[in-house]
Order: sequence, then structure tokens, then C-alpha cells
Amino acid sequence: MNPAEPAHNQRVGLAMALGVFLSWGLFPSYFKLLASVPSTEVLSHRIMWSAVVMLLLLPLGGGVADFRRAIRDRRVVGLIGLSAVLIGVNWLTYVSTIADGHVLEASLGYFLAPLANVALGRLVLGERLTPLQTGACLLAVGAVAALALGTEGEIWRAIVLAISFGFYGLVRKTVRVEALPGNALECFLLVPFAAAYLLWCVGNGVSHFGPAVPGISTLLALSGVITAVPLIAFAAAARRLKLSTLGLMQFVTPSMVFLLGAFVYGEPFGLAKLACFAAIWTALALYARETLRLTRASA
Repeated sequence: MNPAEPAHNQRVGLAMALGVFLSWGLFPSYFKLLASVPSTEVLSHRIMWSAVVMLLLLPLGGGVADFRRAIRDRRVVGLIGLSAVLIGVNWLTYVSTIADGHVLEASLGYFLAPLANVALGRLVLGERLTPLQTGACLLAVGAVAALALGTEGEIWRAIVLAISFGFYGLVRKTVRVEALPGNALECFLLVPFAAAYLLWCVGNGVSHFGPAVPGISTLLALSGVITAVPLIAFAAAARRLKLSTLGLMQFVTPSMVFLLGAFVYGEPFGLAKLACFAAIWTALALYARETLRLTRASA
């Protein structure tokens, strides 16, 4: 092996991961453009056009054989069906949260998602946590509880985003299928429901897709591209980077969403909410630091 190859792969992985997280961080601006379209219709188009992109990417990415093996395994199909429901709930909640003007709440959901993964790993998979990691999780839970009490429970969207994505990660961790065929199967399983809803919209004259609305139609069609391509790039980056590196980089996305909500869309942000966010950021920093320490120790 060329000695420079690992370093090159790491640079490529870092560039791909950064591009993915930056693109995900800009999603609120994209879905704000579709605020006039019902969230269920946006979700349905996102599923349909993602499936089209997956059909093109499967042969290009060499995933056809893995896909065929996956659909012959009932356990895999069942688990991917469950992950499809979870990611569908996550997408719908995210789109509706953005459309309703709760960008800050969306950022909170994805700040909490990694900690939800940690909690599920501990409770379901029996993964061990150090005292510092446990303390970080408890600090985040306390901050969320205080935030919920202070806003009269208005952070339910953030909690749904964190829990649905956390369980999604848990299911995908336990199912033996590669990223590309797994993502494709998720989309294909959701297609019948999305297609039925879109046909209902057309039949009842409430569809927002067609030549009468070219701008909106283009955005709806492109939602498949902006969904599928970053997922594939993320999988490629994950193969080139350490999991700890990838885990730390993922906070780029909710940080960007937070900045958009606070400074671009001017959502209200008082001292109480700032204190709770600060506690969550502290918890994440403590957990990230401990993860890096453990990674270096094991190396």
C-alpha cells in the first residue's frame, strides 16, 4: 500500500463529511421555500424522488447484489421496514417543524440525537458508559426537562426528532445490510404510501406539483437529490474516517441550523433558552472529550 494513501483517504473523507454536514445544515433554508406546501405532500415527494435517485445509484454503486440478498431475507426486510417508518416520522416532523417556524427546535432535536443514541446503546445494547459520559447525559436530560417546563412543553418536536433518529440509528446498527441497499430498500418500502397520497392530492385537485407551479415542482423534485446524495456521501465518508471523528463532525449540522434560526430567521431566544442550550452544549463537549480520550487510549 502507498504510505500516502491512508492520509489521502482521510482528507477525502473529511471533505466529504464536511460537505454532507454543511448541506444538511442548509436544509431549513430549502424547506422554508416549500412552506406553502403541506408537509405530508413534501414528504411524499421526497420519498418518491429519493426512490428514483436510488434506482440510478444502486447499479452505479455496485449495490444491486446486496439489495437482492436483502429483499430475500425476511428479518432484514422487517427491520428495514421499521427503520423506514422511523425515518419517515423523522422527515415529516423535521419538515413540519421548519414550515411552522421552529428552526431552533429542529436544531435542539439534532443536538439531542447523539445523546439519544448513547442512551439507547446503554439501555438496549448494554454498552458501557464512563462516569463522565453518564454525567454528560444526565446534564443534557436535566437541561431538556428545564426547557420543557419553561416553554410549557413546546419542545415536543425536538424530542420526537431526537427519539425517532435515535431509534433509527439503533435499528440500522442491528440490521446486516450495507448503507446504499438499505437506504434504497427504505425508500422503496415507503413508495406505495407516498404514491397513494400524491394520487389522492391529484384526484382532489390539491396537488402542488405540475406545470402551473414550475418553481415549487422543481424544488419538490430536487428534494430527492438533496436527500439521497448526501446519504451516499455520508456512507462513503464513514468508510474513510474514524467513528469518533465522524461523531464530532456531526455537530456542524445542528450548529448551522441553530445559527439560521437565531440570526437569519430571528426566532425568539431568551436567556432561559440560552442557558438550557449552553448546558446541552456543555454535555456534548464533555461526552466528545471523553470519547476522544477513550479512542486514544485504545489506540
